[in-house]
Parts: sequence; C-alpha cells; structure tokens
Amino acid sequence: MLSSVLTLLVAFSGVQASGLYERNVNFRSASQSHSFLGLDRQRLFKRQEFAPTIDSSILNFTHGVASGDPAPTSVILWTRLAPQQDNDRSNVTVEGPVELYNHNTAQYVEASTAPVCADYRVAIDESFSSVVDSGRVYTTSEIDYTIKIEARNLSPFTRYYYQFSACDGEARSPVGRTKTLPAEDDDVESVKLAVYSCANWPYGFFNAYGNVARKDSVDYVVFLGDYIYEYGPGAVRNGWDIGRIHVPDRDLTTLYDYQVANDAYRGGSGRQGDTFEGYTAFGNVAYDQRKMHAVRAYFEWMPIRQVDLDDNLRIWRSFQIGRLADLIMLDTRQYDRSITNLDTNAPYITAISNDAGRSLMGPRQEKWFYRTLRSSATRGAAWRIIGSQVIFSPIDRASLATLRGEEPFNRDSWDGYLGNRNRTFQTLYDNGIGDNLFLAGDSHANWVSDLVWEGSRDYDPVTGKGAIGAEFAVSAVSSVSRAGQNVSFATAREVSDSVVGNNSEVLWNEFWYRGYMELRLGREEAEARYFGIPDVKVRSGREVSLANFTVRRGGEGLVRPVGGGIVEAGTLKGGVTRGSNRTVDTGPVGGNATLAARRFRG
Repeated sequence: MLSSVLTLLVAFSGVQASGLYERNVNFRSASQSHSFLGLDRQRLFKRQEFAPTIDSSILNFTHGVASGDPAPTSVILWTRLAPQQDNDRSNVTVEGPVELYNHNTAQYVEASTAPVCADYRVAIDESFSSVVDSGRVYTTSEIDYTIKIEARNLSPFTRYYYQFSACDGEARSPVGRTKTLPAEDDDVESVKLAVYSCANWPYGFFNAYGNVARKDSVDYVVFLGDYIYEYGPGAVRNGWDIGRIHVPDRDLTTLYDYQVANDAYRGGSGRQGDTFEGYTAFGNVAYDQRKMHAVRAYFEWMPIRQVDLDDNLRIWRSFQIGRLADLIMLDTRQYDRSITNLDTNAPYITAISNDAGRSLMGPRQEKWFYRTLRSSATRGAAWRIIGSQVIFSPIDRASLATLRGEEPFNRDSWDGYLGNRNRTFQTLYDNGIGDNLFLAGDSHANWVSDLVWEGSRDYDPVTGKGAIGAEFAVSAVSSVSRAGQNVSFATAREVSDSVVGNNSEVLWNEFWYRGYMELRLGREEAEARYFGIPDVKVRSGREVSLANFTVRRGGEGLVRPVGGGIVEAGTLKGGVTRGSNRTVDTGPVGGNATLAARRFRG
C-alpha cells in the first residue's frame, strides 16, 4: 500500500513538472506544424525530472518585463530570469551609463542543466489585491532562460498589472502594465496608439519610450521595425562617446542583427545569397538555416504569439480593436519578397521595379492582405490601420540623392515593387474602401502624405480630393537621420523643402528630430501628433511637439489646412514653420517608469 502511494506521488509530481514546461510558450516552435523549430519538452522533463531547480538566490530578472499581442481575453507576458553573479538592480534609479549584470551566462549553463522556476501573477490593481490569473513556469538555458506565458481569462479593454518572481526566492521583476483589446463588436469611443521605429543601441538613449510612459498617454504601442539593432565597430557612431557600448563589446557583424538579416528577401540577403557560394563563405551554414535560427531567437525574445500553425516564418497578422479599427500588421521585409536592392544590383532593380510579378510580401501574404482589407470594410470597422515597415507612398528623393549619393527612389521599399502597390490601390478603389491610415518607419524621418494612386486617379493636392486616406511615417527612436549623422537644422530643412516641393502628395516632411508619433482614433476623426526628442545622446525626458494632423471619416485625405497651417519643424506644404524648438519636460528619468508595453510588432 505504501509503495503504491509513493508511486502515485512521484507520477503526480512528474505530471505537474511537465506542465511547468508546457506553460512556457518559448519551448514551443514558432509554428506548431514545424516542431523541429521548438524543443522536445518531454526530453527536457525526463532529463531534469529528479534534478532540483537552480538556487533562487543567484537568480535575477535581467531584462525587465514586456507584454504584447493583446487579445480581448488574453495577452502575452515576457521576462528573463537567469542565474547571475551581481545583485538585482532592475528596480533602482539609473544614473549614468552602468552595466547592470554579469552576462557570462555560459558558466552557469556548463555548471547545471537544471531548470529555473518562476511564479507569475496578474491583477487589476498595482497592489495585487485582486489577482485574476497566476501560475508557475519553468525555463532553461536552451531558451536562454526566457519566459513567455499567455495570461488568460481576462476582460476586454481592461488594464492589468503583472509581475514575475523566483520560486521560493526574493527576486522580483518590475511590475508591468498591460491592456487587453476590446471585443470585436465593442463600440469603442476612442483608442490611442504610440508608434515607433528604428531603435539603434549605440546611436543614443531610447528617451522616446520613457516619455510616453511618464505621460501615460496611450493604450497600445505599435512598433514598425528594426526593434533593436547595431552596426559593427567603427561604423557610424559606436556608442563609446555616450557609454552605450555593447555587452559583450562585439557586434553580431555577420548579418548585422536585423532580426533576420539586412536587405533580406526570399533568396538570401545583402550579405549572403542562398547559394553554394553563400553557404561556403559563411562557415558552411546556409542562409535558410540562419533565417530559421533568427526567427527562433526572435520568437524567444519578443512577446509575440504563434501566428499560424503551418507557417513558421509568419509574423503578419491583424488585430480587431472593437468596431473602431482593424490594425493590419504587414511583413514587408523578410517573409517572401522578391529580390531587393542589394547595393550591387541597383540598376537592375530599377529596371524591373514595375514588373507585375514582383511582390514585397509574397503571393500568400498579398492575398491575405487584400482579403483582410475587404473583410474589415464589410464588418464596418471605422478605420483600417496598416502597419508597413517601409513607406508606402511614392517618394522622389532627389535631394537625398544629391546630398548622399543615393538613388532618387528607394527600391528597397514599395517604390521597388510598383505592381504590389498598384494591386493594393486597386483593391481599395475598386471596393470603395476608404478611411485607410498607413503607418511606416525605416526612413529615420517624419513624413505625412495623402494616400494617392499616382497616375491612375485624379488628385488635387490643394483640397485632397481623390485621396483614399493618409500615410503617417515616423522618425527613429535613436537611429541617425538619412540626411546625415551630424546634419544641421538648416541642411535638414533644405532637404525637406526639396522633398515636399518634388512630391505633390507629401504634405509635411522633417529630417532632424528623432522621436515618435501618437495616433488617436475616434469614431469620426483620427489625429496624429508628432513628437521630437531634442537630444538622444543624453538621458532626458524632454520633447518637442512638432506637428498635429487630422483625418475625418468619409473624407479624402488630410483635413485642410494641413496641420492647422503651422508646424514646429520641417516643411509644411502651404504652411508656416515656427521653429521655436520649445521643449516640454515629461518628468524625471530613471526610477521605475515602465512603458505600457502592450505592443504590436512588425
């Protein structure tokens, strides 16, 4: 009898421990139909079935917390709990450049393959007096001690607080804040989004994140691409002048750490083709293998869901924000696009840019995109918000071509895939789908344009008649201006003057400021507010209100006079640039201000 009881207890314990692995989404594959991209959780469980967990006294939350891909009743929560030598300093005020942790994880991996145990809890209040979800989860060195769980049974359009802690230990993560989406048919009055792009680690401090957090001014965050990256030593700014050096002080110089690779396309990247020569030149590792591993790392380190059960590379997806809007996030960089400008083939790409067979997204994503646009209009969503990593509108950049020796058209963006853009416009115009707002990043500059099918529909730039929406492109969080690393106000303004003058649908352009945009969606109006960061080389809460723009439902393009007729910087078509550079301080930096990380990522 006693033997039977002991057997039962061991079996029950095993089932319980196995569940702790299952709960951590990062052990899975990015695609459930491609299990080889995930880890064998049963093998891990058997290996560690009778091994103790790692001593909680040497554990620290090394990378804070994050949340993303919200749904009406659930959200993804992320953290990293790893064995470290140094004390936990994640909750103290940061003064100056400091190294928070010893990142020599390898010594712990070699010493033990035991799991790390963490608890999590989710509550409707910051004091956690009303906990609505909680649990325990394991992580291991195989996924770099990252933890990603899906908090469930939540209420729509509700703010929640969450925290992780080391099991039976003192280590606690910062308290995170998140928010679920409204239910599909909820009649939401308004929603505010913060829109970001291009955060380069050594180029400067990410002040734009802290400003939004301190203002507590948005419901959700949309990130359009280049979420974190850097260049090799000696390339442009290296970070030493502001204490933003890498740990370790060595870049991923092979493919530059753009999640997958810079200038990626279906057959390779700017650095490596999917050929035998590319295979041998990069240590007998094929581009497809690198791409697969990059997707795996991205899945582990970002709070995103498994999008598709049978597509391991898919990140394109859509979110229904009640009846107010559909947010459609595209992948215009790595999924299945036709060959792009690889610097060595610019004349060829220019020659074939109007080939109808070229696609920026690949045929499968294209069909999904057009179907999603039509279904959004059919269901009566007030707005369609399209997140594109690169600028959708045709842009003649002759001034940049003169200043920096670049091509007048960026063939790495929609300007290199004219057939794909024409098919998008045809879907919108033929189906009478209006109230479309494109969001774009990548250019390290601010742009506002009427959404116009150039050459195929009549358009009046004075009134906006003929437009079918608007495009708002944002500058970078920290990456340098396309007009030059040390560009002056005067030169940046000259470039903007030329850009606005050469493009009928471009109504505002600004090249000097790093920053972000806040987009308020209402039932009848959408308002875009642009903010600039005066200096990213110092940690600061200061910002400049650059410009405000409005789009009305049922209208044709931006409301006139555009921007109210006045902006703080850049060039406004038919308007005035004030140029006072008046800054507002959002509050003291450092401390525990946390970005409300309810993120949608491109």
